[in-house]
Amino acid sequence: MAGGNRKRGAKSKTVGRAGELSEAGHDPPASANPAANHAGAGWSYERAGIDLRAAAFAKERIKAIARRTYTPGVMSEVGSFGGLFRIDPTQADAPVLVASADGVGSKLKLAFLTGRHDSVAADLVHHCVNDILTQGAAPLFFLDYVSLGKMDPAVVEQIVDGIARGCAENGCALLGGETAEMPDLYAPGEYDLAGFIVGLVDRHRILSGSACRPGDMLLGLGSDGLHTNGYSLARRVLLEEAKLKLEEFVPELGETVGEALLRPHRSYLRALRPLLGDPRLKALAHITGGGIACNLPRALSPGLRAGVQVGSWSEPALFGELRRRGRIDEDEMRRCFNLGLGMIAVVAAGAQDAVAAELRARGEQVWIIGELIPGKSGVDFWE
Repeated sequence: MAGGNRKRGAKSKTVGRAGELSEAGHDPPASANPAANHAGAGWSYERAGIDLRAAAFAKERIKAIARRTYTPGVMSEVGSFGGLFRIDPTQADAPVLVASADGVGSKLKLAFLTGRHDSVAADLVHHCVNDILTQGAAPLFFLDYVSLGKMDPAVVEQIVDGIARGCAENGCALLGGETAEMPDLYAPGEYDLAGFIVGLVDRHRILSGSACRPGDMLLGLGSDGLHTNGYSLARRVLLEEAKLKLEEFVPELGETVGEALLRPHRSYLRALRPLLGDPRLKALAHITGGGIACNLPRALSPGLRAGVQVGSWSEPALFGELRRRGRIDEDEMRRCFNLGLGMIAVVAAGAQDAVAAELRARGEQVWIIGELIPGKSGVDFWE
């Protein structure tokens, strides 16, 4: 990947993917049992389960993918030990860096079962972009971490392609990362995935919730589904309890189970970026694990409480299926799922209609869902 050399081993650690490269066009070595191939021979990294030639092959295939994401700030090339990025001094009078790290949780299980690895990789980028957006930051660069038990160049290429697509969509450079081949730690065909993002905001434009006041209004921006949270419960309900198949078409959903569960995690940067620094926008809450009840209070200053009008927005059909098939009570639904709202914006009283119209013009589903009231931190759901 861009920005540095990517070593391989039981635990490889560097920034970027490069190093010893196989000859272009050659296939990676066969994945036969290394111990059987070396019976009676001395021990080697390959016999211990680390395939350096497959790792080098994977690096070669993804170099061009990473370069697609380069922005003018990227100063390093593939092969260095660290990724270099130059901050444009004209971007902010008082620049502040905002960093975040995250994963996609057990949504990875759906990638393993379907063989679609690029989708969850793009989700990872979008999740991280939304997290720093809540503080008013736009992304500068992204780093990834992929760990797997057995190097599979085709899978790694899919993952990095999805990450690169997510980065390109958000104007974010894929500056580096790590791929670790760790035998015996993962079941065959499984891996873990994490992302790290750094963005920039002018100190005077940081969204901290300090500008929020009673009477400010809540705008809910629609999600396409679960995004990247609640999958442990969703899989139990749909795949184990209801015994549905991923390829099974469900009329109530209008699509297959797999399609509904793999719907992408939306990035709200394009829609909200024009509002950053606008005094009408007071705060943003990314609705992830913990739902509205846990995430909305994180964006507010002390002494403020949110009142949310139940039924003021449209839920994707998937949530109704989970509620019905899993016999999940409403409090649990609110604790676990986003329920159709991926981001909530707090806007100045009186500005809600105009801001909502602007967001709809940029392609978002938007509803006025409530307001801020005085009180202890928390959320009231008004029936």
